[in-house]
Amino acid sequence: MSGVVEAAVYDVEAVRADFPILGRLIHGKPLVYLDSAATTHKPRAVLQALERFYRELNSNVHRGVHLLSHEATTAYEAARLKVQRFIHAASEREVVFVRGTTEAINLVAQAFGRRNVHAGDDVVVTTMEHHSNIVPWQMLCTEAGARLRVAPITDAGELDLDALAALLGPRTRLVAVTHVSNVLGTVNPVARVVEMAHACGARVLVDGAQAVPHLPVDVQALGCDFYAFSGHKLYGPTGIGVLWGREELLEAMPPWQGGGDMIAQVTFERTTYNRLPYKFEAGTPDVAGAVGLGAAIDWLGRLDPAALAAHEADLVGLATRTLGAIPGLRLVGTAPARVGAVSFVLGGIHPHDIGSILDQDGIAIRAGHLCAQPLMERLGVPATARASFGCYSTRAEIDALAAGVRRVQRVLG
Repeated sequence: MSGVVEAAVYDVEAVRADFPILGRLIHGKPLVYLDSAATTHKPRAVLQALERFYRELNSNVHRGVHLLSHEATTAYEAARLKVQRFIHAASEREVVFVRGTTEAINLVAQAFGRRNVHAGDDVVVTTMEHHSNIVPWQMLCTEAGARLRVAPITDAGELDLDALAALLGPRTRLVAVTHVSNVLGTVNPVARVVEMAHACGARVLVDGAQAVPHLPVDVQALGCDFYAFSGHKLYGPTGIGVLWGREELLEAMPPWQGGGDMIAQVTFERTTYNRLPYKFEAGTPDVAGAVGLGAAIDWLGRLDPAALAAHEADLVGLATRTLGAIPGLRLVGTAPARVGAVSFVLGGIHPHDIGSILDQDGIAIRAGHLCAQPLMERLGVPATARASFGCYSTRAEIDALAAGVRRVQRVLG
């Protein structure tokens, strides 16, 4: 990685130098990118890995006897091993490549849910879930005749553990919970949720999309049964993601898609399925995406994790203080344990208008319901504005955001 100083002092300018897109001008002004919760930018190492794959290795995997196929397969499976180490999975057989968090959750809802959730059973989610961790469970419950139950949150944006405990019982089959809220930045006590769910015999799926860029993830220490995340939120390519599942659960689950490479043998009378993880990887996978994700994990591993965590915590704290001091602005979500994002509303100004005016100054934020409409209803707002941070975000960008918000007030207030 060019120029990054591997030391306890976090050199954000050296990190930024590895992201070519950050040098762009937007409407003639320097890009201030505060939308990393939606997608992160890609360092040169990832861009180079993608280019090299298509330039030198491009071939389909697992099926060819020629050299290119062998090399592509080696690179693809090397990326799987990197993911295994990154999340501390017990085996590479537990790492399934998918398109992203959404596909991973749908896979579990279909392959695990259809076999284990029946009429009269319960699936539990929380109020702060992304739509991707609500809708698949609604669909499953409708089909199975089960109930979708919702654990509430506090006014500060924390999961109400006592209320969650009251929802759990002998008919609870699965608890689906986000590790980090994409709206609030709240870090949920996943290990405690897992303990509570397992005590009543339920399985736990964790949506880790917003956690993996900011927190160390050890799926064995968390104790969960499934963990899902997307590569594009981890400085990797779009279109690639990961489902981790306990090997014994994945073994017991049927495939949810049929096609090439997920089979051992096919006749017109019957099909036998491939071993893990290939049973769940029907068709030609996103080989380049997996290679790019592996490169992103390698790149991120060269940063000092403690220094990066301190840098990102400083950004959240500064944004909270700076934005919170603006008259008429209300922060949404004030849980003590937060990472990655700060959401707010500004008087009677619609968040879309905030985002549009900020864009004129080159400031990119996210505005709207953020794929969390039930959470917005709980918060009593139709939408929020969200600033979210990555390893390349700076204190100066937060100052620019605050100045931009004040300009919004002058223009529309």
